[in-house]
Amino acid sequence: MTAELVRGQNHPLSQARLEIRVSAGKPIVAGATLSDEQGRVHGVEWVAHPGSPTLPGIEVSKQAAADHRLACDLDALPESVHRVSVLLALPSGVGGPVRFGVVAAPFVAVTGLDGSEVASYTVTGLDVESAVVALELYRRQGAWKVRAVGQGYAGGLAELLADQGLPQAHQLAGSINEAVAQGLARSVAAPPPRTAEGDRSRHAAALGQDQGGSTSQAGPGQVPPQHGHPGGPASTASGAGHGGPQSGYPAATPPTDPSAVTQPAGPGAGGPVNYSHPGRQAAAPPPPPPTAPPAQPGQPAQPVAGDATGWSMEERLYNQVWGMFEDLARATAAYRSAVDFAESRMEQELDKVLSDPRSRIGGQGDAARETARAKHAELVDRARQALDRDLAQLTAEAEVVEPALPPAFARWDNPAWHGYRVPMEIPMALRLGDLHLPESAGMSIPMLVRLPLERGLWIDSGRTGSFDGSIADSDDLRRLAMDTAVAHAARLLAVYPAGEYTVHVIDAAGSAASSLAPLVSTGVLAGPPAVGAAGVTDVLARLTQRVDLVQMAIRGGAADSLPPDLDTAEQLLIVNDFPHGFDDRAVTQLRYLADEGPAVGVHLMLVADREDAAAYGPLLDPLWRSLLRLTPVPDDHLADPWVGHTWTYDPSHVPPGSQVLQHVLTQVAAARRSWNR
Repeated sequence: MTAELVRGQNHPLSQARLEIRVSAGKPIVAGATLSDEQGRVHGVEWVAHPGSPTLPGIEVSKQAAADHRLACDLDALPESVHRVSVLLALPSGVGGPVRFGVVAAPFVAVTGLDGSEVASYTVTGLDVESAVVALELYRRQGAWKVRAVGQGYAGGLAELLADQGLPQAHQLAGSINEAVAQGLARSVAAPPPRTAEGDRSRHAAALGQDQGGSTSQAGPGQVPPQHGHPGGPASTASGAGHGGPQSGYPAATPPTDPSAVTQPAGPGAGGPVNYSHPGRQAAAPPPPPPTAPPAQPGQPAQPVAGDATGWSMEERLYNQVWGMFEDLARATAAYRSAVDFAESRMEQELDKVLSDPRSRIGGQGDAARETARAKHAELVDRARQALDRDLAQLTAEAEVVEPALPPAFARWDNPAWHGYRVPMEIPMALRLGDLHLPESAGMSIPMLVRLPLERGLWIDSGRTGSFDGSIADSDDLRRLAMDTAVAHAARLLAVYPAGEYTVHVIDAAGSAASSLAPLVSTGVLAGPPAVGAAGVTDVLARLTQRVDLVQMAIRGGAADSLPPDLDTAEQLLIVNDFPHGFDDRAVTQLRYLADEGPAVGVHLMLVADREDAAAYGPLLDPLWRSLLRLTPVPDDHLADPWVGHTWTYDPSHVPPGSQVLQHVLTQVAAARRSWNR
């Protein structure tokens, strides 16, 4: 199944010989750079472009075209190469488009030699940029992965190459533009529109807007679909390019005279005038990731927090957590597959023994059965050793990453919360707990969800078959569910800037006073918890009115016409013991908020027992399906559709006796008072 990537997301590569297919609505230039561990390109001989299309392990098109096919053999790359960046650029000085914002979003796919897609990425969000790093293939702990980058450059190829550390960036960009201009007559025009379902040109144009999210949003635990850590050694099959010089640099024919490389054509060269600001960048390049200490020979590299690609340390840590989730999912899938194969093989061998009457008697049959069981045990042991090796590596990485996480990604017992200050910007994600698998009970991955929330939360206060039975009383379970809801609400309040998040509470029966005490005593709620039928009606009426007003303003293009007293902050409604105290009209309003609210900043958090609510019939089923189910105790109810794992969710609780929740909410309340002055 193809992994459809979004910016910053990665995916494992199980094949060494690949094709990279590019589809765009206009002729564009496609190239590739080879770089070291720090992402630096050491010279022009490390760049494959139309003027020099072939390097060891990589071959690109010789001309501008609407569709490209780049060949890549990862095994043929020199050992000093750790990253292959796929570059796309608009031809300059030929009268065509000068920025990607006016053309269809390029579509890039990594495929096997048989044409099967491994991963794809639509490069969206471009505007004034004329060159972009679309994808990068990179080596991580001995395995290759592909990452969607989508980093654009308003200064074109010269700025892109200079950002990768190439000293001769401007000269090489000029030679590339000249080679493209000379061969433009041979360029391939855009194909005519097609109606086939798999038409990539149409697909690229249809996805011209910004994309985001993943399975249940975009973070480990919602749960992401594309993950994987290729187990085992890399393929050693030989490929084209091995016959080159055995040096630390890629072998290629350099320009005959570097000083003779032409400069880009100036304004007077007959090309169109570029009115864009010459120093303006649409996106800042990501800072280089930190480097790990050199590994000892034969030992794996030491893990480093923030070694993934990103535009900030927060984004690099987020992507690194994604990578850890991928590694654990893939390693466990490989182990389970190996065990299934061993069992299937043993059953086949035993069936073969039993099908022969001569082997049923005497010692021959017993010996055959013992041999089959011994082979099974050997295969399982080898698979377990590989899994344990991967788990040890992931555990070492987690021990480095966990202390470095910012408060939004950290557990409540992380020291980052003790130095908490109200942030000035909204983080990209929030931690709602941890995930682990039965084969790796000691190894957990942070469950991160993207912000703002795209789905509401349902905190299950009922008992399920997977609960461990440590809480026998149903009232204790309901109280713990409400405590969990309060902890999640406190996190949301803590990670938003002052005045940008508002929390409402409906406690129709007034049974959650003790759990709500931290929110009430610090004054961070929009008002006292609503009780009784009148309170439920009032809160729901105000929030549904807010959704209606904002929707009408957006549709009419009149956002400035909203009432001055309208709270423009993100809204969260916590409902305890739902649907107690709700009539049919209130349930309908709540379903409306669940469906329409997230798009305009209104989110739900329901604390309820599904079995108790079953008496209301199928009316509530659409509401349950629209929410992300969480539990107050560990429970194995989250499944990822990529490999089919059932993940055990472990909620994030405040440590017993800790005052961290009170400290954080007090800071939030103080910042809100200062903001309202």
